[in-house]
Amino acid sequence: MAVVATGGTVTTVGGYKYHTFNSAADFIVSTGGSVEYLVVGGGGGGGSGNGGGGGAGGFRSGNFTASVQTYPVVVGAGGAADANGSASSINSISAAGGGKGATDSAFAGDGGSGGGGCRDKTVNQGVGGQGDTPDTTPDQGNDGGTSLSTSWGGASGGGGAGAVGEAGTNLSSGSADEFAGDGGAGKEWPASSGTYYAGGGGGLNESNATYRGDGGNGGGGAGGTSVENAVAGTANKGGGGGGGRAGYGEAAAGGSGVVIIRYLLAAGNPWNYYAQMA
Repeated sequence: MAVVATGGTVTTVGGYKYHTFNSAADFIVSTGGSVEYLVVGGGGGGGSGNGGGGGAGGFRSGNFTASVQTYPVVVGAGGAADANGSASSINSISAAGGGKGATDSAFAGDGGSGGGGCRDKTVNQGVGGQGDTPDTTPDQGNDGGTSLSTSWGGASGGGGAGAVGEAGTNLSSGSADEFAGDGGAGKEWPASSGTYYAGGGGGLNESNATYRGDGGNGGGGAGGTSVENAVAGTANKGGGGGGGRAGYGEAAAGGSGVVIIRYLLAAGNPWNYYAQMA
């Protein structure tokens, strides 16, 4: 017998019913059965002083047997600049918020994915934050990038669910051209859907807009430049915000998380409803 439930934004496509939660609510089951889930935490904010990109929110997917009951759903907020994101959860399945990007006076945050290191590798502030909060099981994400240059270097990207953040460096010794690191890529869900979540934020490039850190695929925001503010992580994707610096492209917030439940209505050839809404 098929699952019967209410809650969230409900869409039926291709033999699957989806319940998408973009904010806190209840998933109410009146007929139980096997369901699949995606839980993504809120992305971390970019660092605001020579800032690294924010780490993506934690990414968790799998399945559980839903019983006849009400399941509270929590959707984590994205972190403001210099702040970690918040966790999302359902049925004791929790995805951590992403870590904040480092600044020249504060370390990168740990989280579902870690924040990126700051520009110019100021002492240990150039070191990226740890993903998996750290060391959670199963894995939720990856580390932020660690900046490699001590002068005229770009900041590093935040980690994503699918890859570590890219390290910030410079293009040539003594040059003002800074190579800022891209945010780590997110992960696709469901498989073969073309829809990605939990990309890391890009790092600041103070001097050269050409080499700003791009956001990772899956909602990560690009880093700031001398003429552009950083870009926020995409709402309900759990992307990290881009790193920045006051007066040189302000840092940006991370994107909020999401919880999605899906289950088969009947045998057939199911396919992802997001592809139909694009």
